[in-house]
Amino acid sequence: MFSIHKFKCIKICEIKRLNLLTIRCCNETFKVPEVDIEFGNGKKFKLSTGKLARFADGCALGTIGDTSVMVTAVSKTKSSPAAFLPLVVDYRQKSASVGKIPTNFLRRELGPSESEILTSRLIDRSVRPLFPENYNYETQLVCNILAADGINNPDIASINAASAALCLSDIPWNGPVGAVRVGLIENDVILNPTRKELQSSSLNLVVAATKQNLVVMLEGQANNILQQDFLKAIKVGTKECQHVITGITKLQKLFGKPKRTLEKHIEVDGEILEALRSLTQMRVREILKNYNHDKLSRDQALNTVRADVFEKIKEEFSDADSSLVSEGINKIIKQEFRNLVFEENVRCDGRTLEDLRKISCEVNLYKPLHGSALFQRGQTQVLCTVALDSHQSALKLDSLSTLTRLV
Repeated sequence: MFSIHKFKCIKICEIKRLNLLTIRCCNETFKVPEVDIEFGNGKKFKLSTGKLARFADGCALGTIGDTSVMVTAVSKTKSSPAAFLPLVVDYRQKSASVGKIPTNFLRRELGPSESEILTSRLIDRSVRPLFPENYNYETQLVCNILAADGINNPDIASINAASAALCLSDIPWNGPVGAVRVGLIENDVILNPTRKELQSSSLNLVVAATKQNLVVMLEGQANNILQQDFLKAIKVGTKECQHVITGITKLQKLFGKPKRTLEKHIEVDGEILEALRSLTQMRVREILKNYNHDKLSRDQALNTVRADVFEKIKEEFSDADSSLVSEGINKIIKQEFRNLVFEENVRCDGRTLEDLRKISCEVNLYKPLHGSALFQRGQTQVLCTVALDSHQSALKLDSLSTLTRLV
């Protein structure tokens, strides 16, 4: 009996040893594809792929310092009926990335915070302009912060990782883009400043650029800096973006997937397009030059033209595709609107390029409230109210800025 158990133990130990050897061999042979990007100030940013989320169309891991962000890119293979790019960017900051548990009542992650929504928009504006025209496929970018060191902000790493994920995927995209944050401390330009450095910086500028030093997106805030310093910051940021672009391009050439072949977009027939122009062009110009229109009456007049032209085209060209005809009318209206602004330097409501709409402000509208105000510019209104409460009613926030200390 003892010998049988001894034999089983020896056999189990032998199997475990072989499994460990196999795992060790696999780890030694499999090398994660990665590139190291060095900025002008010596800071390094690492991009890698192939280790995580292998079922996604594209995945990239961006690391700066001890902050790591994983971005996955997925797009459907069938187009949607939408007349725009249905792109969704989901950026989430999880408490686990800083070794914390959410302090809310449910003890779990809740909906996206204001900071997460604004960062999602930041990433969206950096990548959306480079998708091909008429690319109407549902696309999703998911940005997960795996680790946050409390020193380096993860938003810049997310933009660069999103750019790499799209380049490595088979999703058609005219990238890559690179992004950096630029600060200004005592008239010195600081690249990718830490959270502590941003406290004393008079500039917080995010620059996203593509090849040939072309700027795609700018977002920032400043505290009374000179225009020449601002332009210098943009120039330096655009130049540093090229290092990121070079690294992503290198990674794409070695490990990127072949891009999908897009379905050819059907255009309006030339004869129908000429008929649309002759029926629409002058009528649209008359409406846009009538400065007595407000927004509602102008839209109503343009909708009347749309309906009338659509009926005439369908009578003359019975086989014409209705959606293509509507698309052609909208393109002509948009083009005429743009041409008039550049030709006459006057907008459709009579304002020149330097004029602003008048703003009206009212305060103390409702007595029971602590404060209330109504702002109106044109036909856009904002009603603001203020409510004060005790400290006990304050919400405990779980954003990374409150969970990590400034180091």
